[in-house]
Amino acid sequence: MAEPFVSKTFPVKPKLKPKPRTPSKTPESKYWSSFKTHPVDNLAFSVPSLAFSPSPPHPFAAAHSASLSLFSPNTLSRTHTISSFSDVVSSVSFRSDGSLLAASDLSGLIQVFDVRTRTPLRRLKSHVRPVRFVQYPVLDKLHLVSGGDDGLVKYWDVAGESVVSELRGHKDYVRCGDCSPADANCFVTGSYDHVVKLWDVRVGDGNRAVTEVNHGKPVQDVIFLPSGSLVATAGGNSVKIWDLIAGGKMVYSMESHNKTVTSICVGRMGTQSGEEAMQLRILSVGLDGYMKVFDYSRMKVTHSMRFPAPLLSIGFSPDCNVRAIGTSNGIMYVGKRKGKENVESGANAILGWGNVEEPQRRVLKPSFHRYFHRGQSEKPSQGDYLVMRPKKVKLAEHDKLLKKFRHKNALISVLGGNDPEKVVAVMEELVARRALLKCVLNLDRDELGLLLMFLLKNSTMPRYSSLLMGLAKKVIDLRLEDIRACDALKGHIRNLKRSVDEEIRIQEGLQEIQGMVSPLLRIAGRR
Repeated sequence: MAEPFVSKTFPVKPKLKPKPRTPSKTPESKYWSSFKTHPVDNLAFSVPSLAFSPSPPHPFAAAHSASLSLFSPNTLSRTHTISSFSDVVSSVSFRSDGSLLAASDLSGLIQVFDVRTRTPLRRLKSHVRPVRFVQYPVLDKLHLVSGGDDGLVKYWDVAGESVVSELRGHKDYVRCGDCSPADANCFVTGSYDHVVKLWDVRVGDGNRAVTEVNHGKPVQDVIFLPSGSLVATAGGNSVKIWDLIAGGKMVYSMESHNKTVTSICVGRMGTQSGEEAMQLRILSVGLDGYMKVFDYSRMKVTHSMRFPAPLLSIGFSPDCNVRAIGTSNGIMYVGKRKGKENVESGANAILGWGNVEEPQRRVLKPSFHRYFHRGQSEKPSQGDYLVMRPKKVKLAEHDKLLKKFRHKNALISVLGGNDPEKVVAVMEELVARRALLKCVLNLDRDELGLLLMFLLKNSTMPRYSSLLMGLAKKVIDLRLEDIRACDALKGHIRNLKRSVDEEIRIQEGLQEIQGMVSPLLRIAGRR
C-alpha cells in the first residue's frame, strides 16, 4: 500500500525593506519641491514670456501665440484672454503698481492695457522689426524700455506715445533687457552680439553705453539682482554674474545646464523681510528641460528639477507662493506652495541662507522597543563598523566562456570583435592553458577563415608579431589539408604571404638605411 503524501512547509526568509536610492533631501530641496506642479496644457503654442504683477494678490500673465492670458494665483486657472494682437506676442511686463500691462509682438507694435478692463490704452509703434522685449522701470510709471531685431533700444514716453531716446549701440538683435531696481534712469540690454550694455537715459550720447560686458555667447536673458549693483546674464549653457560697480567684472559663471539657458529670474525663499538679502536665489531654465536654483551668495546650485519639454520662460511671484514655467510645446507648469507659512512662530527660520539646521530627531536607545526594529534605511552612527557590499564586476562574453573552459567559443567570440588587444590577450591565456592548438584543430572552415583574416591584418604589427607569426606557421602545419581543399582559405594564405613579404622588404630597406646612417652618426659624435 502506497504511503500517503505528506506536505512539508519550509520557513521563508522575510524580505527586508530595500534601502532608498534617492538621498535625503535638504531643507532647501524640500522648500522648492513643495511647489506642487499643475500643468496648464490648453495654450497650444509656446510660452516665450511670463510676468507676475507686483501688487497683491499677484496675478500673472503668459504670452502665447497672438494672445495674452491672465491667470489667478489662487486657482491657477485662466481668468481673461487678450487677443488684440496681429502677430505673435513676444514679451509682457506689469507696471510697478500692477494696474497697467505692456505687451509687444513680432509686428513691431507695443500695446499698453488696463489690467482690470483689458482695454488697450496706448499703441507704441516705432520699431521696424519684431520687438523682443518690453519692460516697465521699477521706479517709474511713465516710461517704457523696448528692444528688437532692428538692433535698437528705445526709451518711451507712454502718455505721449513718443520715443524719448533711441540707443544704437548693439550690432545684432536685441533680445532682452531689465530695469535697475535702484535707479529709474538706468537699464541693461542683452543682444545676440554677445554684449550686455548698461544705459543711462541722462547721458546725451545715444550710441555710447555707460558700461558693457561680453558674455561670450548670444545673450538670451539679463536681469538686475535686487541690490542693483549686480547683473545676471544667460546665454549658451551658462549663467554669469557681473559686478557693475567694479566696472563690469565677472563674479561667477554657473555652467550647470547642458543646453542653451533661455530665461532667468530671481526667487526668494520664505517671506521674512529681515532675511531677504540672504534668501535670494537665481532660477534658470533651458532647452535641456531643467530648472536650476542657484544660490549666488554661496556660488552653488542648491536644487534641480527636470521637466519633459524644452523650457522657454520662468516667473516667480513676489509673495513666494507661485512659480510658473513656460515650455516650447504649449504647456505651462505652474507650481503653488503647499500649506501656509507661519512667520510669527518662526517656521521659516530653516529656510534662510547660511548653515541650515535640520530639526533634531529623537535618539533611539536600547531601552526603546523600536531600537530593535531598525531597518536597512537606518543611518549608521559614528562608532558603527560598516560592511560594504562588494561591487559586482561585469565580465565580457569571452571572459565568461573562459571561466566555463569553453576555449574554442571564447576564441570565436573575441575574433568576431574589432579589438586586436583582446584577441591577443585571449590567445595568450589559451597558450598558458595549453589549449590554443587544440582550438585551432577544432575550428571549422568558416571559423578558420575568421582566424586567418585576423592573422592577415595583425601578424605584421610589431606589438603582436612574436605571437601571431608563430601561430600562423602552426595553423598552416595543422590545417594544411583543409587549406588546400578550400579556395577561400588558399586566398587568405596567399594574401598573408604577400603581406609578410612586403614587411620583410620594408625591414630590409630600413636596415640598409640604418647601415648608411650609423657611420655618419659615429663620425659626427667624434667631432
